[in-house]
Amino acid sequence: MDLLRAYSDQNDEELNEPEQQNLNPSSTTSSPDASPPRLLPAKSAAPNVDDTMLALTVADGQRSLSRPIDPTQHIVGFNPTYDQLWAPIYGPSHPYAKDGIAQGMRNHKLGFVEDASIEPFVFDEQYNTFHKYGYAADPSASAGYNYVGDFEALQKNDAVSVYNIPQHEQKKRKIEKRKELEEDEGVDDDMDPEEVQNPASDVWLMKNKKSPWAGKKDGPPTELTEEQKKYAEEYAKKKGEERGGGDKGEVVVEKTTFHGKEERDYQGRSWIAPPRDAKASNDHCYIPKRLVHTWSGHTKGVSAIRFFPNYGHLILSAGMDTKVKIWDVFNTGKCMRTYMGHSKAVRDICFNNDGSKFLTASYDKNIKYWDTETGQVISTFSTGKVPYVVKLNPDEDKQNVLLAGMSDKKIVQWDMNEGKINQEYDQHLGAVNTITFVDNNRRFVTSSDDKSLRVWEFGIPVVIKYISEPHMHSMPSISLHPNSNWLAAQSMDNQILIYSTREKFQLNKKKRFAGHVVAGYACQVNFSPDGRFVMSGDGEGRCWFWDWKTCKVFRTLKCHEGVCIGAAWHPLEQSKVATCGWDGLIKYWD
Repeated sequence: MDLLRAYSDQNDEELNEPEQQNLNPSSTTSSPDASPPRLLPAKSAAPNVDDTMLALTVADGQRSLSRPIDPTQHIVGFNPTYDQLWAPIYGPSHPYAKDGIAQGMRNHKLGFVEDASIEPFVFDEQYNTFHKYGYAADPSASAGYNYVGDFEALQKNDAVSVYNIPQHEQKKRKIEKRKELEEDEGVDDDMDPEEVQNPASDVWLMKNKKSPWAGKKDGPPTELTEEQKKYAEEYAKKKGEERGGGDKGEVVVEKTTFHGKEERDYQGRSWIAPPRDAKASNDHCYIPKRLVHTWSGHTKGVSAIRFFPNYGHLILSAGMDTKVKIWDVFNTGKCMRTYMGHSKAVRDICFNNDGSKFLTASYDKNIKYWDTETGQVISTFSTGKVPYVVKLNPDEDKQNVLLAGMSDKKIVQWDMNEGKINQEYDQHLGAVNTITFVDNNRRFVTSSDDKSLRVWEFGIPVVIKYISEPHMHSMPSISLHPNSNWLAAQSMDNQILIYSTREKFQLNKKKRFAGHVVAGYACQVNFSPDGRFVMSGDGEGRCWFWDWKTCKVFRTLKCHEGVCIGAAWHPLEQSKVATCGWDGLIKYWD
């Protein structure tokens, strides 16, 4: 307690000393009642603090309020003012840049260039004025026009710019040009009129000289000779063929011949009516072993065959002899009707859903829609290009929609009721070979000579999936698996590739069917109705059968002399297959 009292007395004395000295400067001795003398030195309870850094920080903060912000720093330790934020960039050079400008501040190869509030037209005007007259307006002038450069020329030209020529100057230039023309074309008084009229004289040449580009030639055009006319006609005809040769193909009179006994039986049923007891006898398919029947009637090769939809009691064939024939399968095995309406080989055929009508595509650039029963042509379609594939939309409510892959890289869509083209799908880079509907007929896949596959939304001419790889070859035939989940594509490198019909349309690398030789031939690939077997013809006349699960060759049949171009599995009789070849025969195997 005494110690604390000593501290307090000491502080009181230190505070009162100045006052006492001022009040009583003569009193230097303590009073008798004062406390005893201090024994301990004075101490402060606060710790010692070095305020040097604090003073520097305060001074630096005061300086920072007046200096601009360094553009290279990432953190600002104080609240800058508006003037500091928008102050021009200056200061010491950047240590890591050759010209003293940080890399982040460059917007030009020579450094940093600030935007100027001057329009490009105004700049060009002053730039050209300065180079012509020697003066220009000063862009840094805050108000009015201040000029830099040659002030004598400025006064002489009345501060005119190159883009602002006065009216009297323009008139003066026009008069000078007119005089120059008159001097070139006119005749002086001292010239001899005879020399002016003489083409051999220099005066006449000076008067009549003209540039080779001085307008059209005088005089009427000369008539073409017979040889020139003939050449022009041939050239125009050739150009017309290259551009499509018109909107229509070759016109051929359609004819048809019925070869059966009668078109209707005693009950009034048509000859194309399916048998009432026709149904699948077994769900399990078997590989055929022996030849059952041969249809011969085409004088040239057969390019395609199609069974009658759902029943298969008739088979339609397209021949290179310009004819289309339909044959009986269940009963007599004879040709029932011949359809003649093309002038060149028939390339492709396609039934509608009920088989009452079918389409033919020929090299005569025509697509014809036939009535199967009567053989009459319902309508003809042509774009002036060769159709390579024809297909009807499988939906029942869209049986009037025709798709055709053309030789000019387009897929053309017709409305057969109106006879008009209502859509064109134009993305391929080569002739279109196949059209295959997938995904409940909402999409279709096309293959082309450009070695690519493209997937389209029906009715929308935009590719939603483009499949093209360096190892891919042209795929002239594509078939859909019965479960609609896979596509089998005949590739020109002697293999059959499998693609998924799901969203990604990916190549199934685990399934690949090979062993046959099809390079150069558009051999048709097909599935058995139960999906257990894959089959295809080849260039040596054989028909190949593979197991779908194991991808191994199951059997091969020697079917034709030459190319076996087409193969189709009967829709109801699970062990029967029809093949066609370039030998003009159609063979039926069991």
